Amino acid sequence: MKDLTQGSITRLLVAMAVPIAIGMLFQTLYFLVDLYFVARLGDAAIAGVSTAGTISFVILALTQMLGVGTVALVSHAVGRKDQAEANLVFNQSVLLSAICGGLTLAAGFLVGGAYVRSVAADPAAAAAGVAYLYWYTPGLALQFALVAMGSALRGTGIVQPTMIVQMLTVILNTVLAPVLIAGWGTHHPLGAAGAGLASSIAVAFGVAFLWIYFLRLEHYVGLRPDQWRPRLPLIRRILNVGLPAGGEFFMLFVILGVIYWVIRGFGPAAQAGFGVGGRVMQALFLPVMAIAFAVPAVAGQNFGAHRYARVRETFRRAALLSSVLMIAITMLCQWRPELFIEGFTRQPDAVAVGSTYLRVISWNFLATGLIFTCSGLFQALGNTWPSLLSSGARLLTFVLPAVWLSTLPHFSLMQVWYLSVASVTMQALTSLALLQRELRRRLTAPPAATGGVPAEAVPVGEGADG
Repeated sequence: MKDLTQGSITRLLVAMAVPIAIGMLFQTLYFLVDLYFVARLGDAAIAGVSTAGTISFVILALTQMLGVGTVALVSHAVGRKDQAEANLVFNQSVLLSAICGGLTLAAGFLVGGAYVRSVAADPAAAAAGVAYLYWYTPGLALQFALVAMGSALRGTGIVQPTMIVQMLTVILNTVLAPVLIAGWGTHHPLGAAGAGLASSIAVAFGVAFLWIYFLRLEHYVGLRPDQWRPRLPLIRRILNVGLPAGGEFFMLFVILGVIYWVIRGFGPAAQAGFGVGGRVMQALFLPVMAIAFAVPAVAGQNFGAHRYARVRETFRRAALLSSVLMIAITMLCQWRPELFIEGFTRQPDAVAVGSTYLRVISWNFLATGLIFTCSGLFQALGNTWPSLLSSGARLLTFVLPAVWLSTLPHFSLMQVWYLSVASVTMQALTSLALLQRELRRRLTAPPAATGGVPAEAVPVGEGADG
């Protein structure tokens, strides 16, 4: 366990964000490696795998539900120095991960194919997407176990083991991808199905590795089968924090699904270009997302310890770091966005769509960084409903206009991209307003009985930068 209630907040954020970013980079490489080899199969394969990949946002929504609730409650317990509570939260999270994994397997095989066929641009793209999804479904189910264990560690201030596991799993996926997708060495290429199978095998390895770590090396929180019996009050607390966060990512899935649906008339090249552009954008966001992922642990422990001045300073420092990074990324995408797309496909139509998408959508990167930071603070405070409300504002301001625009005779892809910029800007403004309200409401002096530190009392030497 690492105490995040002492020392420089900036150094704590950076110290946590660096290994988180490395781990997330390797996690993103799952998709980029698969996309690289799938791209050699043509636009239909890229479009199919990209379309099927949107289902991962549903899983991401559910894993966020689990992970956010776990990080928040574990970090609060650690801030209070309540190890027993932290351990119980972790083990209830493991129970929830098993339940969610089973539901994912059932849903993936029963309805996943129907979804892909409904949004794919043509039968060839649909076939590739379904093949990929079916073989990747076991890996999606196992993500819940990874998230439960990684989130508990993050809540205690420990992130290196998760980073190492993510690195090892991606190395394994990178080795398996050309063998299974292209048939290197076996002469039996599996195509898009091989991409899904490679990822599933790699995730299974990661789960096994992290499980062994908990059994042998982790001491602050540990696997306790006697604590796997459902504790409904605690499960409700986890879900009360996690469900809104999961709802945010589910809304993102809806938005992506709508984009694929409204642009399907422009053909597989348009869906392929958007799919590659979206993956590249996620990769570019990694440093900022890493900072946002560090915020709940740092601010959460300080919230649990009633060090409220440090909670506010965590937001200010994280927002500044995120803004600087996002401005730099925006300038990069304005300069030569096609360089990112050409690394995955040389098809002129797909490159044109992907590079134009990155150039336009980069205007909302600064707003996106602020949204990430606000979301991290909401998680730290144990109330993610305001974050869900701001996501709902984006859903309303994007989906309905996008569907309406798609019915007009002169509908174009540029209209979709600019509409997205406007809706994200609206979401950022909503998030900032709601966060200020939440900070005023939640960061008040604790009752004397708690023995907490007064709201704005920070000992000498424990300010923002030590």
